[in-house]
Amino acid sequence: MAPVKVFGPAMSTNVARVLVCLEEVGAEYEVVNINLQAKEHKGPELLARNPFGQIPAFQDGDVVLFESRAIAKYVLRKYKSADADLLREGNLREAAMVDVWTEVEAHQYNPALSPVVYECLIGPAMRGVPTNQKVVDESLEKLRKVLEVYEARLATSKYLAGDFLSFADLNHFPYSFYFMATPHAPLFDSFPHVKAWWERLMARPSMKKLGASMAAAASANKP
Repeated sequence: MAPVKVFGPAMSTNVARVLVCLEEVGAEYEVVNINLQAKEHKGPELLARNPFGQIPAFQDGDVVLFESRAIAKYVLRKYKSADADLLREGNLREAAMVDVWTEVEAHQYNPALSPVVYECLIGPAMRGVPTNQKVVDESLEKLRKVLEVYEARLATSKYLAGDFLSFADLNHFPYSFYFMATPHAPLFDSFPHVKAWWERLMARPSMKKLGASMAAAASANKP
């Protein structure tokens, strides 16, 4: 069986969301690099796979998908096993909790954390744009409030959806990984259960492997 293909640069957070799921289920895959600076994502080859001209795109034989969360769920459903049941769709209660914390990541956690990553890393290092400290300060205040909720949740369960690793946890990896490279990473020290959860995630082979490749790719793409 041919490996599935993921189109996009390895350092992209949305690409990493898909890759961490592929790693967790042990699927074979190929990353097809897309040069964003050369606007390859706006070319006909990628537009045929993602009509919005964004990354990632995904191909599994004649199945072509876009939108990273949808791709990730496809991967987790296709390669589900007793050792890799990350959506928990066989248990209504557990699946609902996975859905809840997946939504929390998308609508609470990521909007608070991602501007810090952009202002501290992406803008200055890759685009030559100075940090907007006002945006950083406002985002950190929002993030503190979100992490208070996470701290309460993780005081009662090992992972977000329960005492089992799930898609909800994996979703947090890409942006959190980059956040930890900013000067504001010590914020997590104020939330011991959150910090312990993050350390458990980063101890996983999938995240160690992808973290190394993301860091290397980001370093290579600095101007």
